[in-house]
Amino acid sequence: MSAAAGEIRVLLRLLRGIRRGGAHRDRLQDFYGPQADRYDAFRARLLHGRERLLELMDFAPGQVVVDLGAGTGWNLAQLGPLALRLARADLVDLCPALLGVARRRFDGWSNARVVEHDAGTYDPGIGVDRVVFSYSLTMMPEWRAALRNAVRMLKPGGLLGVVDFHPPRGRIAAAFWRRWFAHDGVRIDAEHPAALHAELTPLHFTEACGAVPWLPLRAPYYLFVGRKSGD
Repeated sequence: MSAAAGEIRVLLRLLRGIRRGGAHRDRLQDFYGPQADRYDAFRARLLHGRERLLELMDFAPGQVVVDLGAGTGWNLAQLGPLALRLARADLVDLCPALLGVARRRFDGWSNARVVEHDAGTYDPGIGVDRVVFSYSLTMMPEWRAALRNAVRMLKPGGLLGVVDFHPPRGRIAAAFWRRWFAHDGVRIDAEHPAALHAELTPLHFTEACGAVPWLPLRAPYYLFVGRKSGD
């Protein structure tokens, strides 16, 4: 499939939106399955702030990293040679189609684990140095459970980073973006940053806007990095 045809296929799926009803895993598979192979190329122009988040997370050799809502494993791939020097990287998601891309991407890697599991109940079995939610917290109906679980698995002093869409200030603008994102199953919520600040010691927090492909719009997003307090 050509790049142009793949782009059109993704756009058509976004216009159709995510189906209502049924299990969350099945809704994700139905929505992302037809666009999985073009997911990264299209989202590179929509999901802003991801590179900056990875810079702020202070990844280092020997760390255990968990990416909750990892999708295709894009975040791990961006770490370059450092990714191979991590002690372990768990890529956790509920969507089989996106995880299929991740499995192909990291085939043969001894330190990468691609896991189909709910973020709210996933147990890595060991203490974790870094946890990432990259445009995934808004896709999780039980986001509070996922956040609590992320904090639980972190070692004292570990970092949690989030980049995601966020409702802007102003009632009319916030209502527009909530409706816009809800069409594709994205639940933007002003309570996300407040909950993050309550659970962790904030190290970085910014709000910004980024371009939307093919449209004269700029979508609001935020970037947060926090540290788990020591016991």
